[in-house]
Amino acid sequence: MSSFGISLSGEDGSPLPELIGTSPAMQEVYRITRRVAQSKASVLLLGETGTGKELIATAIHRLSRRANGPFVRVNCGALSESLLESELFGHVRGSFTGAVNNRTGRFEAAHSGTIFLDEINSTTLELQVKLLRVLQEREFERVGDTQTISVDTRVIAASNRELANEVSEERFREDLYWRLNVVPIEIPPLRDRREDIPALVAHFLNIYSEANDRYVTHIQPESIEAMQSYHWPGNVRELQNYVERAVVMAEGDELTVELLPAEITGLRNGGPRRTSFGPADLDSMTVDVVEQGLSELADDKTNLHSKIVDRVERELINQVLQACGGVQKQAAAQLGINRNTLHKKIKDYQLTKDDDSDNNS
Repeated sequence: MSSFGISLSGEDGSPLPELIGTSPAMQEVYRITRRVAQSKASVLLLGETGTGKELIATAIHRLSRRANGPFVRVNCGALSESLLESELFGHVRGSFTGAVNNRTGRFEAAHSGTIFLDEINSTTLELQVKLLRVLQEREFERVGDTQTISVDTRVIAASNRELANEVSEERFREDLYWRLNVVPIEIPPLRDRREDIPALVAHFLNIYSEANDRYVTHIQPESIEAMQSYHWPGNVRELQNYVERAVVMAEGDELTVELLPAEITGLRNGGPRRTSFGPADLDSMTVDVVEQGLSELADDKTNLHSKIVDRVERELINQVLQACGGVQKQAAAQLGINRNTLHKKIKDYQLTKDDDSDNNS
């Protein structure tokens, strides 16, 4: 089932197969995707979870000269290191407990086509060495075998983390990063293309109305306004989930505000918006903190900067100080502020006792 819609042709900036959205951010994605598809270059897709990286990878394959070859997907984050190595490169009988037969790996299965390595940031440094060899030499051995296998497979990788940061933290090999990052494509989060929300909602309404034998064909303007005001930490996947829920729960033919969850409508009702238990990105949590502060201070909207920002700054300084063992010189360096400024803020926020305030070494 498509998650974004269908369009097969158009100019450089027009929609790609199975994608919906005409915002400037998405037009740039379409333009780069069409340009890179005809090349042999490796592609690195960057973006938050739920932004549609797999759909972009599929589009690159379908628009490439390898379109008649296989398109093989691998979720690197779903398997342990040992299982992932066997999944990628295959194994021979007896190579490990449970290996009762020879098995062809995904790279071999993708010969003459494309392999899509999703969540590649979750791979171990040891496995990254073997991935680097495939990218450089186009060859590998199955687990437990000595025979070298050559493949002609294009690699598209995706990460929901900034790989440059992973490299700096020594969790990802720099040489592999540069091999993958020949052409990067950054998929924008839904909050950066809110103008695409009406088209996406209409698309999902059609899908789930048909799937559930319902006829929810109208969209209340207030519901679109609420959705366009929401931060969408789960991106298009989250939107898809909420529209499906609305179709199932609707008693009429219209998607109304009442059918939307508290995550979306909470802000409009004066309460905190985010109630999900999943991990949130820093931008989402920042939005939530500010909204919570504004909600609590609804009766006294004066000096908001001090009441909200100072509280966040106090907690930041407190946690950095603790991480630095109370050494103010080190904490000031990490915070990027002057040590005297830090010393004053520590006193202002009463973070230490007077006799502890000289721990500056």
